[in-house]
Amino acid sequence: MLAATKRIAFGAAVMALAVGVAGCSGAPDAQKGAHGANKKAPEAPKNVVRLIGDGSTAFTGVQPHLTKPQRLKPGQKPPQFVVFSWDGAGEDSQKLFSHFRDVGKKYNATMTYFLSGVYLLPEEKAKMYDPPQHSPGSSDIGFNDTQGIKDTLRELRGAWRDGNEIGTHFNGHFCGKEGGVGTWSVDEWKSEINQAKSFVKGWKTNAGLKNEAPLPFDYDKEMVGGRTPCLEGQKNMMLAARTMGFRYDSSGIGNQVWPKKKEGLWDIPLQLVPVPGREFETLSMDYNFMYNQSGTVKGDPSQHEYWGNQMRDGLLEAFDRAHKGNRAPLIIGNHFESWNGGTYMRAIEETMKTVCTQKDVRCVSFRELADWLDVQDPGTLKKLRGLGVGQAPKGGWPSFTAAVAAASPAATAGRPAAHAKQH
Repeated sequence: MLAATKRIAFGAAVMALAVGVAGCSGAPDAQKGAHGANKKAPEAPKNVVRLIGDGSTAFTGVQPHLTKPQRLKPGQKPPQFVVFSWDGAGEDSQKLFSHFRDVGKKYNATMTYFLSGVYLLPEEKAKMYDPPQHSPGSSDIGFNDTQGIKDTLRELRGAWRDGNEIGTHFNGHFCGKEGGVGTWSVDEWKSEINQAKSFVKGWKTNAGLKNEAPLPFDYDKEMVGGRTPCLEGQKNMMLAARTMGFRYDSSGIGNQVWPKKKEGLWDIPLQLVPVPGREFETLSMDYNFMYNQSGTVKGDPSQHEYWGNQMRDGLLEAFDRAHKGNRAPLIIGNHFESWNGGTYMRAIEETMKTVCTQKDVRCVSFRELADWLDVQDPGTLKKLRGLGVGQAPKGGWPSFTAAVAAASPAATAGRPAAHAKQH
């Protein structure tokens, strides 16, 4: 299980925003919904295994269960994307990683798991981690033990084979003004990113698990995006990451509008969403609902059901205003935690059940969303970004996207998805 010190540390920036000042604040028979409209990539051949480095990772062919992105046709309504993502992404005694893998398969949803690199580093090797502005072996979320590493590896393998993305939550989760990630330079971020990669690429040696199967992907190719601890340090992180293979970032705070690029990366932030019964909005993350409701992870048990319903209904309100309005992707962030009796995990599962089963909705990973954005006509994306929160185009979608240019052969014909380039 994960080390006892595993607890998410949150910085002042996220906590301040959490108060929500209005305006700134294994189912093979999966139901139709997330990807039914597009052709899925075939399963990777079983005999394709090319070990990388010490065998901690391997090239195993094209990732299965992914869709090929398609450019919008003239007059076509954009699909409604929903991205569910998980910060930390380790399997511990709560077994929430494995549970939500099953939930994703049940409702035909692929997701993004942001792995903390130190979850693959054993406690006795802690000093291998040399965090910026901290002494070697420091970590605000601890490290792991052998069983916890094995369990996390099992879920990472299965998650990738299910079509999910393995992104990064970096390593030690340092927040605040004293050495927190928001104070790190570009070079310090490069060190942090390189170390996050190294712990994934070298867990066999570091943990002495020579007989364990490799992770079925090349992490130098797989790591194309992340979310910073406490949503701090985005600017310098992006300046570093854009030179290191990243294609997107989800460390920002925004509204339910279409994404744009920042520092050369797709900026796909968490979003302000309604809090039913309250006069403000808060970020689309379990922690922020918890902070507004109880201010503690163990609030009044008599309120647990209400709080979970409030989060679920807030996310569904956000979904509805996008689905009926500007069709902007809905971005949701979570943690594998049982705060307030696990009520937020229930809220997420019920939200997935409601939205991911709708035929014009695609519950996808950030990488799949970035793939789709990459093949769209730039003029069309600019028009989409001109729509405000919940704003449907005047005259309807057929006229709004009627001027979309037909996809040129160079743009889409035979173009493989970026995530298929696992060489």
